[in-house]
Amino acid sequence: MKLKSNTLLLGGLLATSIMMSSCGKSGETATNGAPAANGTSSPAASATTPAGDLVDLTPEYPKPMFIGTPVPTGDIPNLEKPDPEAVKARLTLKVPKGTENVAKGKKVTSSDPLPIIGTLDLVTDGDADGSDGCYVELAPGAQWVQIDLEKEYDIWKILAWHFHKQTSIYFDVNVQVSNDPEFKTGVTTLYNNDHDDSSKLGKGEDKAYVETNHGRLIDGKGTKARYVRLSSNGNTANEMNHYIEVQVYGTPAK
Repeated sequence: MKLKSNTLLLGGLLATSIMMSSCGKSGETATNGAPAANGTSSPAASATTPAGDLVDLTPEYPKPMFIGTPVPTGDIPNLEKPDPEAVKARLTLKVPKGTENVAKGKKVTSSDPLPIIGTLDLVTDGDADGSDGCYVELAPGAQWVQIDLEKEYDIWKILAWHFHKQTSIYFDVNVQVSNDPEFKTGVTTLYNNDHDDSSKLGKGEDKAYVETNHGRLIDGKGTKARYVRLSSNGNTANEMNHYIEVQVYGTPAK
């Protein structure tokens, strides 16, 4: 989906931002407590969450970077309504014991190998801060970033942050996992808000959303996979694609 007219925005992204040498590091996360060519996802093995063996996991969220939410003018037909309860639910996650962020420090590749701003390693550096110097900017159009977890995991939750310093809504957000690095076989789609299939990855039923410091929580459902790929297709501020941080919470595959 592409923006057709005048969504109300609070400013835009500054494409000529000067990159800082490093971001302010947030603390460690507590651990205790392309589909097939026809656009469909193939089945993937899923683990069963152990009954009665769940613990609380509390991600460390960055500080909010803006106040208030703009009111769209009808150009985004699948935009979700504000839901304070949904935000509250993602503050503490229920996951199997031993779950941790298995994406931290892992290699990231992209459909745009030479980002306009930043470097791909920022996507898995463990820091979701929205300041300048903490994000990677990819070229216009449909683009993706891909994380190699280095081995197969049971994936329980994924937290993803696009640019949240200023109000933005990203289009055609699609999150897929697979054991195939080319994403040609064994692909499972966990999230897809491309309501009109404009990115040719399949029509999605999930809602578009306003980016905030709480990111987007995606249920991994215990799906077994080694690779995680996140796609987007521009945003309401411009046609660029931005990623600040992706955290994948999983346990070694059983």
